[in-house]
Amino acid sequence: MTPETRRLALRRMKIISGQVQALEKQLEDDRYCMDILDLSLSIQKALRSLDGLVIEGHLRTHVVEQMTGGEQDRAVSELLRLYRVQGPGDG
Repeated sequence: MTPETRRLALRRMKIISGQVQALEKQLEDDRYCMDILDLSLSIQKALRSLDGLVIEGHLRTHVVEQMTGGEQDRAVSELLRLYRVQGPGDG
């Protein structure tokens, strides 16, 4: 991961962490269900955004290194594993 990608990812995680704390408070305070769902969905969207940032960083660094360094099978295997876990229609 590049330093810039790491910086952006950590910034997003701090935001997500604050959102998770707010969600916990909403639950403790027995807030209106739709408010809880709105925040929960926002957190999920933020996590997907973080995933996209990390995978882009992985593609631009590690995958390039693997493909040019004779580790093509490893690169393909890792990407297939991610594809199988996430799936084309999820996210």
